Amino acid sequence: MIAVLGECVADAFTDRPTAPPADGMALRVLPGGGPANTAVALARLGTAARFLGRISHDVFGDLFRAHLTSSGVDLSASVAAGELSTLAVAALDAEGHAVYTFYADGTADWGWTPGELGDDRLGPASCLHTGSLALVRRPGGEAVEEFAHGARARATVSIDPNVRPGFATRDDYRVERWCAWSDILKLSADDVDFLLPGVPYERACDTWHAAGARLVVVTKGAEGALVSLDGERAEVPAPRVRVVDTVGAGDAFTAGLLHDLEGRGLLGGRLDALDLETAVAAATFAAEVAALTCSVPGADPPWRDQLTGRQSPGTVR
Repeated sequence: MIAVLGECVADAFTDRPTAPPADGMALRVLPGGGPANTAVALARLGTAARFLGRISHDVFGDLFRAHLTSSGVDLSASVAAGELSTLAVAALDAEGHAVYTFYADGTADWGWTPGELGDDRLGPASCLHTGSLALVRRPGGEAVEEFAHGARARATVSIDPNVRPGFATRDDYRVERWCAWSDILKLSADDVDFLLPGVPYERACDTWHAAGARLVVVTKGAEGALVSLDGERAEVPAPRVRVVDTVGAGDAFTAGLLHDLEGRGLLGGRLDALDLETAVAAATFAAEVAALTCSVPGADPPWRDQLTGRQSPGTVR
């Protein structure tokens, strides 16, 4: 089992990157949020996924519960929150990339307290994945960080900063500090460019290895991904697909990577048995999962039987 801790966000999409018409704007609302997307993708791939979220009582909270449970995600460790859900309004550009405006003050996702994150929340998970806004947004970010740090004693810890420049500052993303107790760090090229502007990706990987992370993966969209294990590196190509939008692709990649490593029995500790060849195989599978997610609107990752290429050697059947 893999536990995922973080936010679930209502993504309201407009396909108009320019000014709206005078008679109003139509929005379509889809369930999102990086950690929730990752949990959904894991469950659809066949890995038992436990989502640790603070889910609101409002109409969006009902949407999240229906989406997560219909995909097979375990919500028994989630909290029924009294606050409203987080809303993100996204405009898609010509390449299918989303630019977000968040409506998030005082919403449910950021209200974690130490009392809500006791040891029992992790359950029997071999891995805890977290990151995104949950680690940087106050007041709950410190409680999330403390919980993730403590989970290291029992599980592999995976982090995805999933940077949102308009929502948090560079100083809020304390990646080197997180690497001290994390095993896996997955970032996008945009994340690296924001966190370490002008620094080559290989040197950035070395910075985070030195801080403690063993496996660092940088996704680069159509250019594939860079896999770095203790400084040994390889490139993974991206499958060719017709891109509808890129929403949720990074989260799907993370799920594919963790799913493959879990199926191989490599999670649960410090990745001691992982070698570069196996890490590349896991990232290759993850790239296929991400590519399929790009071929449909919104964060709608594939089910296991929809995978068009190889099945992961680590697939849990």
